[in-house]
Order: sequence, then structure tokens, then C-alpha cells
Amino acid sequence: MDRLTDKIAALPPDSNYFSLEFFPPKTQQGFSNLHARLSRMAQALRPLFVNVTWGAGGSTSAKSLALAELTQRSLGLTTCLHLTCTNMSRKLVDEALEQAKVLGVRNILALRGDPPRSEEYRDDSNPDAEEDDSNKDFTWAVDLVQYIRKQYGDYFCIGVAGYPEGHSDQSHPEHQSVEHDLPYLVEKTKAGADFIMTQLFYDVQEYQKYEKRLREHESGVFKTIPIIPGLMPVQSYQILRRTTKLSHASLPSELLKRFEAVKGDDEAVKRVGVDVLSEIVQTMKDMPRNGPRGFHFYTLNLEKVVTQILERSDLIPPSTPVILADGRNGQVEEAIAEEESDGFMMVEDIKKMRHRRQSSMANSNPRNRLVVSRERASSTGSNRTSALQASEDEAGVPKDQINSRANTLAISEGQGEMGREATWDDFPNGRWGDARSPAYGEIDGYGMTLHVSTREAIRLWGEPTSAEDISGVFRKHMEGEINAMPWSEDALQPETLTIKRQLLGMIQKGWWTVASQPTVNGLRSTDPVFGWGPKNGFVFQKPFVEFFLSSADWKRLRPELDADVDVTYFASNAAGDFVSTDAESVNPVTWGTFAGKEIITPTIIEKVSFVAWCEEAFGIWVEWQKVHKPGSESSKLLERIRKDYYLVNIISHAFVEEGALWNKLLGGH
Repeated sequence: MDRLTDKIAALPPDSNYFSLEFFPPKTQQGFSNLHARLSRMAQALRPLFVNVTWGAGGSTSAKSLALAELTQRSLGLTTCLHLTCTNMSRKLVDEALEQAKVLGVRNILALRGDPPRSEEYRDDSNPDAEEDDSNKDFTWAVDLVQYIRKQYGDYFCIGVAGYPEGHSDQSHPEHQSVEHDLPYLVEKTKAGADFIMTQLFYDVQEYQKYEKRLREHESGVFKTIPIIPGLMPVQSYQILRRTTKLSHASLPSELLKRFEAVKGDDEAVKRVGVDVLSEIVQTMKDMPRNGPRGFHFYTLNLEKVVTQILERSDLIPPSTPVILADGRNGQVEEAIAEEESDGFMMVEDIKKMRHRRQSSMANSNPRNRLVVSRERASSTGSNRTSALQASEDEAGVPKDQINSRANTLAISEGQGEMGREATWDDFPNGRWGDARSPAYGEIDGYGMTLHVSTREAIRLWGEPTSAEDISGVFRKHMEGEINAMPWSEDALQPETLTIKRQLLGMIQKGWWTVASQPTVNGLRSTDPVFGWGPKNGFVFQKPFVEFFLSSADWKRLRPELDADVDVTYFASNAAGDFVSTDAESVNPVTWGTFAGKEIITPTIIEKVSFVAWCEEAFGIWVEWQKVHKPGSESSKLLERIRKDYYLVNIISHAFVEEGALWNKLLGGH
């Protein structure tokens, strides 16, 4: 009974259930750590099902299928796979559906993806490109719903997206309204949709009106269909503002005031977020219902906050045995990763899946400590092994079976020594976090995108025909004349403005900066510009800058950097020609010390994170190029730049010396 609607129908009418959403991590370590995290959450939380995201244009297809294999087959979690249908290979749609079926995935969330743009996305080097263009058959999500029903009958349970505040399409912002969307939602439902899953929201009154409108709609198609509201736990104030901006979800003024009152204290923001989401859940629990009430949580691949919300809201079902896909009783498993060339469990050859070798990828990091009884700890622990052991009371877990559900839940909530398994990456910072974290990378997990419509992109960045035009775009962003760039959909932060003069100097040289930070040497964590984390601490930063420059300029700059012992750099072009002062180096460039806590290092620059980001950074040049007609001067310019330029990240370790980084790059200007 893996169809979601069957599982929902089997629940008591007055019951509540929840689901969790995950995206495929960018790195091998992130994938392995997500496996460990999912194993723990599966045992402790018992979600009715989990969602696995699919990158726009199929950009994460292989990794999404690998994650679906992990959740459905390895962990025995009922899985719903997202699937988009535009701007991608037509064959990929069929392959994804067939591989989902082989994996036992019986639930698909059918999405359109980005608006169809065949001319820009078609690969003309492929002789079958026109025939293999998904946009020929799929323009809207309803086309995908109809196709799945035609090809697979009732095998798949199909979900579609709903928008409590209207769907945001920047090319036609005047159409963002529920009433404008309703005819399309009716069409998708009549075509065969089995459930509706909504966009995230924080205005519960808007959701109440939305659900009431659907249930009472004159078509009658929404009377009994499951409507599952989407909720995003608040991980930080910055992520809250970014996600509400991108999704065009409103943030009621009374909620915004609560977050703004604590925005300088990241832990306090999380606590307020748990309060707010728990209140929203309770409000929806009290709404009129015509069956079980569901809640879908966008986890961002993190566990502590969502676990606390679920516990507070009494959504975690009673403890019952879990039977994994192979018939074993469910227990906390060590992370398992398939032995593939790039470290991910890839679903590429269906016939070979049953015969793959598996290898244990148990993390040997010292934070993973064996929990033993107090007696055993005192009698058997040698100096060498005791550092890797913790007694039950030291670990802060209940006196119960070590792998019991109660202990696992305590870990997921971040309690005790072992709770660090859930909290070691608790301060996500997008691509600047720890590359070992399942949450590393873009917070939405949907792959590279400009986050703006074609029309908006041209309005913001024009139609450049020279490198100087590109410099002009970067300069306008630095001066606040435009509020977004292809690599950043936000205006500059106050912290960045403290080095505005230096960054303008870089742009003047034709070096286009996409990331940077100034020196910080022991400021209070409550500092309004540089502060982060709990309020009782001090924060530090090494200066770094990341920028694009021509291959000719890189050839001149590199020897100067090689001669400076206080500098570490990472550099690569689109072809993957990677160089570094020390490819094995791990460079924490932001850290904080807080009362009663270990030193926290939320920003780390190393090869694995830089290389993962490079692929996306140069891919964004491709996305920008696709804004313009093929063969146009702008298209040709952006292609030349992508092929010629390097992305370079430079860190100065002499952070206590004023101007150390900038004197090197700008000659003290």
C-alpha cells in the first residue's frame, strides 16, 4: 500500500499525519550524511511519506533517483518523487517514470518546471534534439498528468501543486491570484490528480480561505481530494526572508515583528520559528475537516527544528515496529553508499540494481561517539578508545535501549552529546556551509536557475555586447541601482557594503566579484552587521573574495599568489581545470565562540565545496546566455566569457593585519 491516497484513506478520519521533503545533496559526503540523518529520522519520526525533489530541466535527475532509491528501497519509506517536464530531454521523462516504477516508487508530484523555452534550451549539436524536446508534448503540468495516466493507468498516485496565495509568475505578476489559478487546478484534477500539495506559506488565514474556496468550488472536484499544506521550518532570519521573497509568500506583520525582535540571535530565531510553525499547525488542526489532516514540511535536509515542531505539535505517531524493504525490523542504520564512480547511488542500469555491492560509509569523525553503559565505560575504556565513547548520562539520552526510538528522537531534537549528530550543521549558510552537510548548497535544492523571468533578466542586466557592459552590470549592483545578479537574487548585505570601495576596485579591473567577506576579529555575536549565532559569544572572519577574471589576467595574477605564504586560493575554469595552493586544505573563514558550546565554524572553503560550486557558477553563465536569442551578440559574448574566464577564490590568513587581502589585489588602493 504505497500509494499516498491509500495510506491516507486507511487513517482514522480525525487523525493527523505529516510528510518530509528532501533534496539530493551536492557532494558525496553530504549524501552519505543524509543517509544517516534519514535513517535516524525514519525511526524517530515515522513520516507517512517523504518527498524527493527534482531539479528544473532535469538538472538533478540522477541524484534525485539515487535519493529516491535510498528512501524507498533502503529505508522502506513511502516516497513521492517530484517530476518536472519542460526544457529537458523528452526521453528523460519516460526514463524517470520507468525507473521510479522499478524502484517501487508509486507517487509522483507532477510539476511544470520553468516556462518552456525550446529555442534557448535545445541542444542543436544533437541531431535528434527537436524530436527529443520535452516542450513538444509538455507545456503545462496538466500535460504531464494526462501523460502519466495514459501510459501507466492508476499505477502512480499523482499529486499537483496548489498555491494558497496564487502562483507567482514574474512574466505576468498581475495574474498572481487564487482565482486566476483555479481553472488550471480544476483542469489538473480532472485530468487525474489524486492529491494537492501546496506552496509554502506563513499566513494561515490565507490558507484557511484557500482550502475553504477549494472545498466549496462550483466544479465539485475538490470536495474530497487530500489537500496537504506546505510548511517550511525557519532555520535563520536570512533564509526566511529569502524564501518568502522567492515564493512570493506573504509574512504577516505580527510574525515579522517576532522574528525581527531576535534576528541577531540565530538560536532565538529558530526558537521563535518553532513557536510560529507549531501555532500554525495547531490552527489548522482546529479547522473543519473531511478526513485526516496532513502537513508537509520542507526540511532543507536539516532535522533539529522540524523534529521539535513535530514533537511540540504532537504529530509524531505512536511507536510501532517498522519493517524495512528487505523485511528487517527498522533500526538506526549506518550510512550506506553504493560504490559508483562519483560516490552517489546512481540508478542508471535497471537490470544491475539488484546485484550492486554496498560498502559501509560510516563517518569516522570524532563527533560520532559510541554510547556505552557507565560501568563499561569505566572498566573497558582505554585512553585510545575512551575519546570515542560516551556514557549514557554523558550523552544525555534516556536510560533505554541505545537504538530505541526514544533515544533516536532525543538525538534528532539535538539533546545531549549525541545530539550533535543533528546540530553540527545547524547554522546553514547556503553554499558557504560545510560541504559534508546534507544541507550544503542552494537552499531550495532545485538546481541552477536565475530566479527571474526572461523579461525581468533583460530589464535588470540589459543586452551586453562587451566585457565592459558586464562590468557595468556588476557596478550597478554594487551601487544599489539593481537588486539582483545572476549569482545572487538579493541586494548587497550591510556587511558587504563595508568593503564596497575595494569591490568596486576589483570591478574596475574587470574582475567580477560574486562573493566576499571582510575581516572580523572578535566582535560580539549581537553586532548588528557582523553578528550571528547565540547572543553570548564572539565572532571572527578571515577576509576572502571570489571573482571571475579572464584567463590572461589569471595567468598574471597566479605567480603573485603563489609567492604569498599568507594566501590560499582555489581556481577553476568551466572545463574543470582546477588549481590551488593546497588542494587538501580545509579553511574555516567564519567561526564563533559561545558560552558552553564548542567553536562553531559555519563557513568553510575547501576543494570539494569549491568544485561543487564551480559547476553551478559556470552553469549560471549558460542560463544567462539562454535569456538571449541564439546567435545574438549578447549570447555569443556570454558564451566566450564562460569558456575563457576562471573563477578564483582567495583567502587571506593574515586577518589580523589591516588590508592584507586588498593590498595584495589592489596595490593598497
